[in-house]
Amino acid sequence: MKDYPIWHPCTQMKDHEKYPLIKIVKGKGIYLYDDKGKKYIDAISSWWVNLFGHSNERLNNALKQQVEKLEHVIFANFVHEPALKLTEKLLKIVPKPLSKVFFADNGSSAVEVAMKMSFGYFKNKGEIRNKFVYLDSGYHGETLGALSVCGEELYSEMYKEIMISNIRVKGPDCFRCPYGKERDKCDAECFEFMEEALLQHKNEVCAVLIEPIVQCAGGFKIYSPKYLQKLRNLTRELGIHLIADEIAVGFGRTGKMFACEHAGITPDFMTLSKGITGGYLPLSVVLTTDEIYDAFYDDYTSLKAFLHSHSYTGNPLACAVAVEVLNIFEEENILEKNKEKYQYLQKRVKERFLNYKFCGEVRYKGFIVAVELVKNRENKEPFDWKERIGFQIYRKALEKGALLRNLGDVIYFMPPYVIEFDEIDKLVDIAYSATKEILGE
Repeated sequence: MKDYPIWHPCTQMKDHEKYPLIKIVKGKGIYLYDDKGKKYIDAISSWWVNLFGHSNERLNNALKQQVEKLEHVIFANFVHEPALKLTEKLLKIVPKPLSKVFFADNGSSAVEVAMKMSFGYFKNKGEIRNKFVYLDSGYHGETLGALSVCGEELYSEMYKEIMISNIRVKGPDCFRCPYGKERDKCDAECFEFMEEALLQHKNEVCAVLIEPIVQCAGGFKIYSPKYLQKLRNLTRELGIHLIADEIAVGFGRTGKMFACEHAGITPDFMTLSKGITGGYLPLSVVLTTDEIYDAFYDDYTSLKAFLHSHSYTGNPLACAVAVEVLNIFEEENILEKNKEKYQYLQKRVKERFLNYKFCGEVRYKGFIVAVELVKNRENKEPFDWKERIGFQIYRKALEKGALLRNLGDVIYFMPPYVIEFDEIDKLVDIAYSATKEILGE
């Protein structure tokens, strides 16, 4: 593949000397179709973005209608109807007192915006706080600022010499809980590590970044809402911002519109992307409060303005599709309709995998279901990462007609919400069959 001109993300390109790239020519519903006529169940919503299926008629029409009116305009000093409508709809459904919306164009950028706003807030108030706190297994994007709060060394280790230094904290690991507790019955004893770090560094910390309830790219670690409640209480007590990264878990993935709702908390910043346009176009937003907005609101000569921009900020096409995504949620009662489907998905995965000798745990929250595979389920010993067990299963599942991308030795299911019950059966059967073929009975 040395002569191939495209450099693909999250890929060791040398792998494609053995595994040819798959050319996708069409998508419809939960299926992707390659140039050889083979179809694949999109079990991961094409990197967690596709909510309502490929080539969704309602989203197609929203895009067609907008492209005839306005495709793009600079968002500095100008506004347009799709952005206004999207803002209005978002502010109706996000937790109060989130009241201001800043547009960006991808998840990493949204995280960077929130970090810069948090730092800028304190600086505009006459205080320099230059540290952020983040968790083991946390993932917030791969730009340099976002990597500086990445708890997954797979992504960050390469660039440690050029990253700003922040404060990493041991996070929840309910599968291998050092306290011998269960995630649904604990008091978030593991919060002690966060509490110690915040009390020690309270005068230098701008904000804590966290993925609420589910740490997705870190291996789909799912933890107790009590952890979030304790974190919100302590950050508020210490005057530290809380940044809730809902990029992957927002828009119904955990069973509620936003994962923060499981804990009944409101962060100081909420970042959203991925599902916001149903997988159609790049878009992200940062939501924050009047208090933070007011710290930047002043005469021009004060030089307190928040200067951050992207060429495609607030793109009208993306905003129009996002408006229709929220229309679908509201008009089709998606959150309620999803319950039966994701409960069935959870049930079928448990039926297949729970007693399998290499299954360490089946964990789930809403439409996120993950299976952690281990070498020894008695002591939870992992496989040697160099064996690439999860990757082998992913490749075998592709042969059988399912795009089931792994994270290490965790295989997971995050299908579009339009998946039907018989398709869930087919997907889980493929995943189980692929796993047994790689690991044996």
